[in-house]
Amino acid sequence: MRVPRLFSVLNFLAVLSLSSLAAAQTSAAKISKKTYKNPLKVELGDPYVLYDKGSYYMYGTGGGSKDGFLAYSSKDLVNWKNEGQVYFGNTNNSWSTDAFWAPEVYQVKGKYYMFFSAQWRQNPTNEEENFRIGVAVADKPTGPFKDLSDRPVFDPGYPIIDANVFFDKDGKVYLYYSRCCYKHAVESEVADWARKKGWYNKIEESWVYGVELKPDFSGVIGNPVMILRPPVSMNDKQAEWESRSVTSKEVNRRWTEGSTTFRRGNTYYMMYSANHFGGEHYAVGYATSKSPLGPYTKASNNPVLQKNTDKGGDVTGTGHNSITYSPDGKEMFCVYHGRTTSTGKERVVFIDRMKILKDGKLVVNGPTTSAQRVP
Repeated sequence: MRVPRLFSVLNFLAVLSLSSLAAAQTSAAKISKKTYKNPLKVELGDPYVLYDKGSYYMYGTGGGSKDGFLAYSSKDLVNWKNEGQVYFGNTNNSWSTDAFWAPEVYQVKGKYYMFFSAQWRQNPTNEEENFRIGVAVADKPTGPFKDLSDRPVFDPGYPIIDANVFFDKDGKVYLYYSRCCYKHAVESEVADWARKKGWYNKIEESWVYGVELKPDFSGVIGNPVMILRPPVSMNDKQAEWESRSVTSKEVNRRWTEGSTTFRRGNTYYMMYSANHFGGEHYAVGYATSKSPLGPYTKASNNPVLQKNTDKGGDVTGTGHNSITYSPDGKEMFCVYHGRTTSTGKERVVFIDRMKILKDGKLVVNGPTTSAQRVP
């Protein structure tokens, strides 16, 4: 009688072991479904995320679009569906010709408005960079978007890109944009330094401007105000990180671009990117103000997002971000593009947590490539 009892015990232990293994596998599967890793499977530059009626929509530069922009949709900020191209420019009736960049979409009174930059067809002096900002409108976030006008929003007299729109509590609307570096040589101690090195005869710069928008987006109110620019003095605490494209002998330009603005209490936060978007030094900083048009003060903890290769990681070129929130609205996320060793020159999308500390400092917990909790 002892042998059968022994086999019964062994059988019981085997069943128990298999049950435990199955439970562990089920648990691991559940855990894996609750995590994600960067970069996401989305190949876009300048990503912008709109949250609307329980779904997220992402727009950006490139990704296989032709003379326009693609859209992606998601329920969880992690798994994205390609919705195809939602805007087509360079048509017989459009003001734009090529180089379609940095779309952002806003829902206003049941309509969806896409702000973007592109080359302006009206170019009597044959400028190499003739960018302006336009608006297209649609009935759905997945388009199709149609030009609101046969011309750009306005013409400041110089090329501009990277539109960002901010809707303030008092009902006023503001357009922020970046003046292109093109034909914008600026004197500074960094420019003097580069000349003495024999590297560059001039350093061109892009600056961020802001201006009030008409409520129907048909034009602007008043004159643009210069808000952010690269530091003039090399002793400025921001000069080192904002000048890396020059000091690494990458290119003779210093950028301030890709701004995105939000308000927390009575403080306006403007995040922005510096350095060459195609290089490893692209990084993000921020500035704060008590007024939507400034003056803005750059933060002492800049940059808040940059490459991690000097810390054993493989992410470079982090920049041109937007901001979104978790489905429950409790967590902020920084959405940006970057590159890794495996993605090469292709820009891919990252989403990392960010927060505002009690002292008002903005912190981005990235770039990450390890498993993170889903939003």
